[in-house]
Amino acid sequence: MSQLANQVQNEEEILKKYDSDFRTRDYVGLTAKVVTGILIIWALFQLYTSSLGILEAIKMRAWHLGFLLILSFLIYPATKKSAASRTLPTIWDMICILLTLISIGYLLLTYDTFARERFGIHVEMDYYMAAIGILVVFEASRRVIGNALTIICAIFLIYNFVGAYIPGALGHVGFSFERVTDIMFWGSQGLFGIALGVSATYIFLFVLFGAFLKNSGFTDFINDIALSIAGWTAGGPAKVSVIGSGFMGMVNGSAVANVVTTGAVTIPLMKKTGYKSKFAGAVEAVASTGGQFAPPIMGAAGFIMAEFLGVPYRTIMLAAIIPAFLYYVTVFMVVHFEAKRIGLTGISKENIPNMVIVLKDRGHLLLPLIILIGLLSTGVTPLYAAVFALISTVLASWLRKSTRMNFKMIVDSLVEGSKGAIGVGIACAIVGVVVGTISLTSLGLTLGNNILALAGDNLIIAAILTMLISIVLGMGIPATAAYIIVATIAAPLLVKLGVPPLAAHMFAFFYSALSNITPPVALASYAAAGLAGAPPNKVGIEAMRIGITGFIIPFFFLFNPVLLFNGETVTESLIAMATSTIGVVCLAGGLQGWFLTKTNLIQRLALFVTAFLMIKPTLLTDIIGLSILAAIIIWQKIASVNIEDQKTNDVSETTSNISG
Repeated sequence: MSQLANQVQNEEEILKKYDSDFRTRDYVGLTAKVVTGILIIWALFQLYTSSLGILEAIKMRAWHLGFLLILSFLIYPATKKSAASRTLPTIWDMICILLTLISIGYLLLTYDTFARERFGIHVEMDYYMAAIGILVVFEASRRVIGNALTIICAIFLIYNFVGAYIPGALGHVGFSFERVTDIMFWGSQGLFGIALGVSATYIFLFVLFGAFLKNSGFTDFINDIALSIAGWTAGGPAKVSVIGSGFMGMVNGSAVANVVTTGAVTIPLMKKTGYKSKFAGAVEAVASTGGQFAPPIMGAAGFIMAEFLGVPYRTIMLAAIIPAFLYYVTVFMVVHFEAKRIGLTGISKENIPNMVIVLKDRGHLLLPLIILIGLLSTGVTPLYAAVFALISTVLASWLRKSTRMNFKMIVDSLVEGSKGAIGVGIACAIVGVVVGTISLTSLGLTLGNNILALAGDNLIIAAILTMLISIVLGMGIPATAAYIIVATIAAPLLVKLGVPPLAAHMFAFFYSALSNITPPVALASYAAAGLAGAPPNKVGIEAMRIGITGFIIPFFFLFNPVLLFNGETVTESLIAMATSTIGVVCLAGGLQGWFLTKTNLIQRLALFVTAFLMIKPTLLTDIIGLSILAAIIIWQKIASVNIEDQKTNDVSETTSNISG
C-alpha cells in the first residue's frame, strides 16, 4: 500500500474513532446507489423547500426528521457486528425504517385534520404514533450520536412521568403518557422545536455549502495561502495550521473533521520543523476548535442562538468577532513565541507557494465566502445567504478550468453535505426532549433557583457553575446539544443576575465548544493526537494551555459586553479589541516564557498581570497595563544589549588570546 493510501486510511480511522458522523456503513452494489439517491433527493428537497418556503414549519420539520431517521438507519449500523453488512440493511434497520414511515407519515397525513378540524384534540392513535416516533428518534440518536446524549435525554423523558415520586425541589405532580407524547411529538416544544427547525433550514444549507466549498478546492487554496503568508517565518508550519484551520473552521461545523482535514498536512510539517508531537497536535486541535465560534457560520449553535434570542443572525456573528479574533491571536502568538524559544526556523522559501500566483490562479474561490459574509452583514436571512453562496461556489469554480466543478463533483457535494447534516440534525431532534421536559415541568426554573441558591446570588460563582456544566455536558455530547441544554437551564439564571441575554448565551456557547479540547473527553485533541502520534491526554492538557484565552475571555464579556460589540458605540468596542489584543499577546508570552527574548520569572509574572489588566476594558487598567508592558520591553531591551556586549567582549578576548 502506498504512503498516500496509508495516510488516507489513517485519517478515516481517526474520523471514525472520534467523530460519530463518520462511523458509517459503506454499502456496495445496488444498495449503495439507492442510499446515494436518497441523499441527493434529500439535498434537492431541502434546497427547494427552504428557498421557496412552501411548507409550514411543522411539516417542513417532519419531512426533515423523516429523511434524517431513514438515512440514520440505513447508514449508521446498530452494532459493530451489523457494520459488516455492506450489501443490504439488516432486518432491525428495516423495522426502524418502517416505524419511521408509519409515525412520520401519520403526522404528515393527519396534522391538518388534527390542527384545523379537531382543533388540537387528539384521538387515541395520535398518542401511539407519537410514542413510536419518539422511540425511533432515540434509536437513531444511539446510533449516530452515541450513548451519552441518548441517556441524558432518556433521563429527562422519564423525569416527566416520575416527578410525583421525587422528593424535594425537583419533584413535580407528574404527567400522563398522553400529555408527555403531546408535548414531545405534536407540539413545537419537543422533537419538532426550534432546534430541529434551525436544522431543517439554516444548518442543512450551510453544511451543504461547506461540502461544495471543500470540493471546489477551497481547502488546498487556503493551505497554500497560509503557507505563503506564514510558512517561511519562525515556526511556519504551526502558523499555517492556525491560519488554515481558522479559515476552514469558519465553514466547517465539526472540530474533529477540521483537525483531520488540515492536520493531515500541518501536523507532519510541524514535527518535521522541530515542534514536539504533543505541541503540534495541540496547536491543530485548538485552531480547529476555534472555528466553532468563528464567524460567519459558527458551527450550528450560532443559528440556534439567534432563534432563542429572537435577534438577526448578524447580531450573533458580530458578537463573536472580537472573542474569536482574540482566541486566534493568542494561539498564533503562542506558536510564534514557542518557535523563538526553541530556535525554530520556517520552511525554505523555494518550497513556499507564490501568493501572487496562488491568488491569480485560485483567488476566485474566495468569492463565495465574500458573498456569504456580505449578505449576512447586510441583514439578508441566513437561508437566502446560504443558497446564494452555494450557487456562487459552483459559478466561481467555473471561472478557471483548473478549479471547474463538473457534474460528478456537484453530485458528490450533495451526497457529502447530506451525510454531514445527519449528526447535527439528530442531535437537534433528540435535544428537543430536554427542551420539552423543561417547558412541561418547569425544571429550568427549579434548577436555576437551586444554582442561584448555591451561588448565593453571586454572579462569579454562578458563572463558574455554568462554565462547568457547559464543559461537562460538552464532553459527552455534541457542542450544539450541550449549548441548547445549558441555554435552557443556566443562561436564564445569568440573565436573572443582570447579564445581558446575548452575553449569557455566548458564555454558554463558548464553553460548550471548548469541551473539544478539555480532557478527559477532548475529541478534537484526541483526533490530533492520533495524527501526531502523541499521548491523547498530554495533547489535551497542552491544548487547554494553548487555548487558555478561550476559557478567560467569556468571563470578561460576561461582565463587560463591549467585547461583543454590545457597547454604546462601535469605537468603544474597537478600543477594547485593540487593548485586549495587547493583553492576549502578553498572555502568550507569559505562557511560553518568551517575549522579545527569554523571560525570567518576574517578567513572566508581569506579563500575566499585564494580560489581565489589558483584557479588562477600563481606562485605568489599560494605563497600568501599558506602563508595566513598557517596563518589560525596556528591561528586555537593556538585557539583550548587555548580552550582545558580553558576546562581543568574549569574542574580542578569544581573538586576543589566539593572537597572543
